[in-house]
Amino acid sequence: MEARAVANDQPISPRKVRLVLAQIRGLPVQQAVSVLEFLQQPCAKIVLKAVKSAVANAENNYNLNPDRLTVKRAVADDARTLKRFRARSRGRATQVLKRSAHIEIVVEGNEGF
Repeated sequence: MEARAVANDQPISPRKVRLVLAQIRGLPVQQAVSVLEFLQQPCAKIVLKAVKSAVANAENNYNLNPDRLTVKRAVADDARTLKRFRARSRGRATQVLKRSAHIEIVVEGNEGF
């Protein structure tokens, strides 16, 4: 059985989030949570919230035991990009892209307690 949680439009670059997701993919949920709590990256808190949400969805919707869940899939996709401009010398301007990410976490486990 699988349960998923999605965190849409998070204000962090998907490239940065993928570095964190690579560290928890395939781990048991308790181990993934402990890894995320001690990571220094700011996006680790966002990913931790999504993992906890996926565990809660598995427990409440499918009656899965949270102790036997593993992170099956962790993906960060591109979301909207805000285009801004920064003033440069000689009256010029350069483009600044403020990227966002959609984070999807899928946990799987055995049915029942």
